[in-house]
Amino acid sequence: MPIPPLYGHEGIRNRLAGAIASGRLPQSLLLEGPRGVGKQRLALWLAQALVCEDRGKGKGEGCGACQHCKLVLSLSHPDVHWFVPVELSKKGADADKQVELVAEALGDELAARRERPLYEPPSGLASHNIASVRLLLRRLALTPALARRKVFILGDAERLVPQTGADAAANALLKALEEPPADTVFVLTATEPEALLPTILSRVVRVRVARLPDSIVAVFAQRELGLKSQRDVAQRVAAAEGRLGRLLATEDRSAGGAAAAERFRAAVQGDPVGRYAFALGQQPFQARGGFTDMLDGLLAQLRDEARAGRDTEKVVEAIAQVLEARGLAQGNVNPQLVGAVLAEDLAGEAP
Repeated sequence: MPIPPLYGHEGIRNRLAGAIASGRLPQSLLLEGPRGVGKQRLALWLAQALVCEDRGKGKGEGCGACQHCKLVLSLSHPDVHWFVPVELSKKGADADKQVELVAEALGDELAARRERPLYEPPSGLASHNIASVRLLLRRLALTPALARRKVFILGDAERLVPQTGADAAANALLKALEEPPADTVFVLTATEPEALLPTILSRVVRVRVARLPDSIVAVFAQRELGLKSQRDVAQRVAAAEGRLGRLLATEDRSAGGAAAAERFRAAVQGDPVGRYAFALGQQPFQARGGFTDMLDGLLAQLRDEARAGRDTEKVVEAIAQVLEARGLAQGNVNPQLVGAVLAEDLAGEAP
């Protein structure tokens, strides 16, 4: 199943297409912006433009009709290497086996995205580990199989995991970003660019990807998600806040976050023992998973109360505290600690 078309970001697309057409496109780019705005889809659009046989007749864009474009849109082009964070279900005994396991996990993930192109964020445990870097370097050494160049997309690049004893591979990746082979373009994406190593940031050209207008989000919801009710569209668009990825959260996940938020608020209203018990009950590895879902559910409830005019000053303060906690969670700070501090803060506010 081909991936959906790229929605919005015309300004960036025009600049990138112009750079390709004039031969001035940097070989190492970082697309940075809020989660869910379409950074990786934009990276795939750029990869399609780079390997296209026609390139829009000199306009620097993919034609969408040639073999190369079709292969990119089906996530099957041999020269477009999309690396996403993966979670390994088993461990390899040696470095070569670990690389094999990463290649297998990446293959499974891309196969799943071919079947379901509208995918959700990776799990909280998924990462780019040192075996992923080694696999990337192996593929970097290959000559293009079909196109004139290779494109490497490193999605959620902030999940690169530093590892003791892996300096050689890390240094090789930095060297590759600084001086890519002539036939290679790197496109990194990141929601939290400052979480990347300064040495990586110094080797890429940073491109800011902004949130989308509500009108674009509404068109996506209608065309790609099949939403018909204007009320449903309006509600989902408002919740998305300019991020298409927010439209793709499953109802079960949203419901789970709302239920967890209710339990959290009940704990906040109880005694300190109950608050700390709830905080300690959070899984330490789910800062970006279930814990973030709970915070999102809590934000939705507080915003509803703010719109209803309920004790506005305290509700606004509570929203600010939850937003701060959510930022910490996205930095993978221990959710038990964040939950305990937030519970005490909210108990003091008691909205």
